[in-house]
Amino acid sequence: MRTKPVFLVIDDNQIDQFIMTQLFKKVLNVTEINLANNGKEGIKWICDNRNKIENPLIILLDIQMPIMNGLKFLEEYDTLGDDLKRDTQIFMLSSSLDIDEIQNIRSNKYVADFLSKPISINEFNDRLMCCN
Repeated sequence: MRTKPVFLVIDDNQIDQFIMTQLFKKVLNVTEINLANNGKEGIKWICDNRNKIENPLIILLDIQMPIMNGLKFLEEYDTLGDDLKRDTQIFMLSSSLDIDEIQNIRSNKYVADFLSKPISINEFNDRLMCCN
C-alpha cells in the first residue's frame, strides 16, 4: 500500500490556499497540507521539514508571488541537497496563458506538470495519478 503524500501549497493568494486545501481534503482525502506564502517560505519549509517526513512530497507552486516567485523558487530548489529533493513532485500553477512561459516551466527538470488556475481538482487528480 502506497503511503499518502504530504502536500505543500506555495501560493501568496490566501483564497486559492483555502480553496485548494478544502478541495484536497474533501475530494482527494488528503490529510496533510502545508502552506507557504511565497517561494522563500517554501524553501524554508522544505529545509526544516523534508528529512522528518518519509512520505512523498507534492508541491503546488504558483508562479507570480512577491518576495520569491515560482521561477526563483525552482532556481533555489536546484541548489538543495538530493536528500531534500527525494520523492518530490512539483506542479506549477498559473493563470498565465503565455506560451513561452508555459514551455519554459514544462522544460524544467523538477516540474512534473503545469496546471492552470483556477485548479480543476479532477484534472489535478488525473495528472497526479499518471505521475505516480
